[in-house]
Amino acid sequence: MSLGPDPVETLARARADLRMGVPVVLNDAGAGLIFAGAESLSNTRFADLRALSGTLVLAITARRAETLKARAYDGDLARLVVPTDVDASWVQAVADPADDLNSPMKGPFHRHRDGDAALFRAALHVAKSARLLPAVLGVAIDDPAECAARFGLTLLDLTSARDLLAETSPLHEVVHARLPLTVSEAGRLHIFRPEDGGEEHYAVEIGDPPRDQPVLSRLHSACFTGDLLGSLKCDCGPQLRAALAQMGEEGAGVLLYLNQEGRGIGLANKMRAYSLQDQGFDTVEANHRLGFEDDERDFKIGAAILRQMGFSAVRLLTNNPAKVAMMQANGITVTDRVSLRVGKGKHNEAYLATKAAKSGHLL
Repeated sequence: MSLGPDPVETLARARADLRMGVPVVLNDAGAGLIFAGAESLSNTRFADLRALSGTLVLAITARRAETLKARAYDGDLARLVVPTDVDASWVQAVADPADDLNSPMKGPFHRHRDGDAALFRAALHVAKSARLLPAVLGVAIDDPAECAARFGLTLLDLTSARDLLAETSPLHEVVHARLPLTVSEAGRLHIFRPEDGGEEHYAVEIGDPPRDQPVLSRLHSACFTGDLLGSLKCDCGPQLRAALAQMGEEGAGVLLYLNQEGRGIGLANKMRAYSLQDQGFDTVEANHRLGFEDDERDFKIGAAILRQMGFSAVRLLTNNPAKVAMMQANGITVTDRVSLRVGKGKHNEAYLATKAAKSGHLL
C-alpha cells in the first residue's frame, strides 16, 4: 500500500514547484541534477545553488542560443557556465529576450561541454511543460535521492520523466451537459481532463452528429485575447464564431476548444511574444527569440477527444495543413478540409502573411 505520488503525479508536482521558484531534482541511475526555472529564480535560491559543489550551468534551447550567438554544442540546447560575478538578474536577462535590443551583448559565453546533456534536456522539457521560459539553472550532483531528501525537494526519475513528457497524457471525460447556444439551441459541452493535472480541454457538440459519418469539426486553440477580448492582432475570435455558426447552420458539428494558448506556450509567453512583435519581429521570430519552436501545440489531444466521442472521420474546418496531417497520423480520417478565411484586418495583415509564408497556412 502506498499513498505517495506515482510518476505522473510527481511530474505534476515538479511543474508546480518550478512555477513557484522551488528547485527540482532529476535522477538518472544515480547521477543527478538539481535545477530551477530561470524565470522564477530568486537571488536567494540562486545563491543557494551557487553554494553547492559543482559547476553552475544555465541551459537554454538552441533557438534562444541562436539569438544570443551562443553555439549549441549539444544540438538542441546550449549549456552556459554562469560567471562567478553575476546574480539572478543575469540569468533572467539571458533567458528572457525582452531587453535584447537595449542590451544585445550578453556574452561572451563559456559553454559547458562536459558529460551528457540528457539531464539538462529533460529539465528544459519540464520547464516548457510548466509554461515557463525554456531556460533552467542547474548543478550536477552525485546522490540525487540524498539531495532531494535533505532539502525536501521533488525527485524525478529521468526514465519516467522523459517517457511522460514525450507522451500525450490520457484524457478522461469528466462531465457533459446540455448548453443552448446562440448558434444552436441543441448544444452540449463536454469537459475532458488529462491525468497529468494539466489544463482541461472542451468539446462543443452541436446537434446529434452521427458517429458513422464524417463530422464537421474544428480544432480551436484557446486564445484569451482574440476569443474573449476581441483582439485585432489575430483572426482567432472570428474563426471561433464562424466555425460555430457554420455548425449551427448545418445542424451538427464538434468544436474542440483546446487549452493550448499561444501555439502551446501559454498566455504569459504569448504576451512576451507580442511585446517582441512590437519591437519589429514577426510571430515566428518572436517565438524563436523566446526559445520556443514555431508551434508547440499537441494536436494529438484533439484526435484523442474525437475518438472518445465515437468519431473516426471529420470534415476539418482549418486553413492549416499541419492539422490535417496530424489528424491523419493519429487515426482520424480527414475527408475534406473546409476553409475558414475570416477576420483579416489592418492590425493582423502581417501576422497572417507570416502564417502563410512560414507556417504553410492556406490563406
